[in-house]
Amino acid sequence: MGSVVGSAVYQSGRRVEDVEIERLDIACEAVPPEPGRFVWIGLFEPDEGVLAKVQRRFGLHDLAIEDAHNAHQRPKLEAYGDSLFLVLRTAQLLDGHVRFGETHIFAGRGHVVTVRHGSSTSYAEVRGRCERTPRMLALGEIFVVYSVMDFIVDNYFPVLHVLETEIDELEDRVFKQRTTLADIERIYELRHELMTIRRAIHPLGEVCARMMRFDTPLIEERVQPYFRDVQDHVLRVVEAVDSLRELLTSALEANALFASLRQNEDMRRFAGWAAILAVPTAVAGIYGMNFEDMPELKQSWGYPVVLATIFTICGVLYWRFKRAGWL
Repeated sequence: MGSVVGSAVYQSGRRVEDVEIERLDIACEAVPPEPGRFVWIGLFEPDEGVLAKVQRRFGLHDLAIEDAHNAHQRPKLEAYGDSLFLVLRTAQLLDGHVRFGETHIFAGRGHVVTVRHGSSTSYAEVRGRCERTPRMLALGEIFVVYSVMDFIVDNYFPVLHVLETEIDELEDRVFKQRTTLADIERIYELRHELMTIRRAIHPLGEVCARMMRFDTPLIEERVQPYFRDVQDHVLRVVEAVDSLRELLTSALEANALFASLRQNEDMRRFAGWAAILAVPTAVAGIYGMNFEDMPELKQSWGYPVVLATIFTICGVLYWRFKRAGWL
């Protein structure tokens, strides 16, 4: 069945056998009452038929199954009797943009079912890591839940590292005043992606806090430090996202400031040249009024004197504006 990417029975931290969905009732007939035995099933975008089989075998709640089939849920933790249902958001960097997916986890006595939707890294690495540490896997179903959560949260760090490198390059172009319209558009895209990352990861802090409380089924006191570690990673991701968003905000403010300064410089330059050009314009306008009694009008040296006066005044104005930094 194409949607089933992994299905195996574990006993005391070791893999006992692989099992098909159709044989769940036979392979898992010892679950529970035999301690330390559980089945771990991994599904990728399963259809209703596969989910119905899993639901019938493990008695999963209708509302949780509906959420797992439809996806598009916010991160959360819900308890249905002695079983847990978790919704986690995953993130991957594809073609320079952050793509999000969802992972739903059903965990109860004798079973763990992970359901992946959308953009998400395969959990084969998580399964292999757990199988290489049978002592930890012997903790049971809750260790699998921890391992998947830890893997999802840790996968945010490479994404943020790549975004941080790009943001540093954008910030460098801003301060070198080499930004283009495409750079400004990319800054707004990054701000939106970072906000989406924050919305995806921030609720996991509360999920971890609830996992560490004694009122949550399946979780013993000895495994609570593991979820405290996941919570610490969540806080680090949130802090990194907030820092990057502040950098982008500062870059936008700096770009706006530089644009304002350039505009002021252009306005001063225009004002300086307008003042210089006003001198010949005013003199020419006065002498163009065709009055008979005007200074030096009938003198042979009147024309060159007026021109010399214009050039002298314009030269003095140009020197003063240049000295003041307006030109």
